[in-house]
Amino acid sequence: MIKIDSPIYRSLVGLGLSEKEAGVYLALLELGKRTVSPIARSSNINRTTVYDILSSLTAKGLVSVSGKEPLQEYVAESPDKILDLVKLEIEKKQKDLKQAEGVIPELKSMHNVADRPKVRFYEGTAGVEEVYEDTLTSHETIRAYANVNEMHAALPDYFPKYYKRRTNKGIHIRAIIPSNEAGKERADKDKEEARESALVPENKVYFSPEINIYDNKVMIASWKEKLGIIIESKEIAEAMKTIYELAWKESKRLEKENNLVL
Repeated sequence: MIKIDSPIYRSLVGLGLSEKEAGVYLALLELGKRTVSPIARSSNINRTTVYDILSSLTAKGLVSVSGKEPLQEYVAESPDKILDLVKLEIEKKQKDLKQAEGVIPELKSMHNVADRPKVRFYEGTAGVEEVYEDTLTSHETIRAYANVNEMHAALPDYFPKYYKRRTNKGIHIRAIIPSNEAGKERADKDKEEARESALVPENKVYFSPEINIYDNKVMIASWKEKLGIIIESKEIAEAMKTIYELAWKESKRLEKENNLVL
């Protein structure tokens, strides 16, 4: 009968076999080719359980089977197979390690730690729409740098509905806009779309992508690269709001100086 406290038994368990798998494998090494009954007696494991263990050892390549039930015979494969099994397990762990190393940076970017800035990226047309959807959660007036020409060219069917939804939610916006035809047309509808615009000379001040600042967030929508970014940070948002106020004053001055006031 196999001694479960023997060093070889403990070594097999340490190499990854279950206690019962180690007992059955050692029993087979000593017995040679046998049916289930003598294997069960030698390993001191009930017959029904031995069938399951032999199936597991066969799948691992440590046992082979011949004949048909009820006279199936089992034989232990060469102990060299133990080394092969360990090598496979090492390769699997190395693969798992590489996979973990690959996913950790993304998981860290998602890790919600109090007061830690968060940056979210969105790609494609759907991604750009998604960052705009987030602006509809604003609890304050949105501060925006907006190029209406590029916005409408990229999402022609989205913005008419967006303007209406934002207005219905009572979310106001202040927007610095290049004074191209689309920009002037949009500014002409400021009152009905809950917006205050500052038109700036397109030949002097032209910007892309669009930037929206609201609550503790900074949203960036790149039309050319089809990329949306939301930076969630109170410190960064406050700094951007301060810069915006300076830009707003200068934009109103340029608007007046260049006779762009509607």
